[in-house]
Amino acid sequence: MLLSIIFVLFLPRITAQAESLNQKQFVYDDAKLLTNEEKAELEALSSKLSKERNTAFLIITVNGTKGKNFVQYVEDFYDEKAPGYDKPHGNTAILFIDMKNRDVHIAGYKKAEDYLDNKRIDLVLDKITPDLSNGDYFHAFSKFITLSHEYMGYRPGISPDNLVFKWWFQLLIAIGVAGLIVGLMAYRSGGRVTVNSHTYLNSNQSRIINKYDRFVRQTVTKQKKPSNNNSSGGGGISRGGHSHSGGSRKF
Repeated sequence: MLLSIIFVLFLPRITAQAESLNQKQFVYDDAKLLTNEEKAELEALSSKLSKERNTAFLIITVNGTKGKNFVQYVEDFYDEKAPGYDKPHGNTAILFIDMKNRDVHIAGYKKAEDYLDNKRIDLVLDKITPDLSNGDYFHAFSKFITLSHEYMGYRPGISPDNLVFKWWFQLLIAIGVAGLIVGLMAYRSGGRVTVNSHTYLNSNQSRIINKYDRFVRQTVTKQKKPSNNNSSGGGGISRGGHSHSGGSRKF
């Protein structure tokens, strides 16, 4: 009986410690792009996946930055609001949307600076910008959370889009290896093949003397790859001294 009482008394404290003690809000929709239901769903999704990566995945939408550069706006938000899943000014990944200027920006702080670096941020932007352009904000925000969570599961320096990590590629490799093993077993279990290209050829009557291909020349055409003028990126340091990764686009 005494053990049951002690367990009940300490259970709420244990449960509370499983959630973030610092980050209680994950969606700041000042631009009113979401319905109440969508906002609640994103809050729940971000809370769950933020816990798994010990990193707060935040979404901020505004209608104008009050004259600030959007990068500085996000930096000031981090300095002043002190977000972070683990602690104030802690692990944080921020998706920022400015509807007035049609800017989308992603920044990663602390752990997210390494695990959601500039290259991975560009990958996320590649996949959410079309949704933003089409006005599908809920889908874009959901993708940001799930992709950031997924990419932070890979150690820094590895491309998450590498074919080696795709389940279908691993399945093809497994099937190929299995087929090779079966083929080798079948080859070794059969008799020796004695038929070759000369088996049915009468060398005394055949008029075919020799056949060969001659390499004449090689032509290489070069074409400049078009650049994306709507993208910009790179990390920086906020006025409060907090470094971060970053990337941005127009949508």
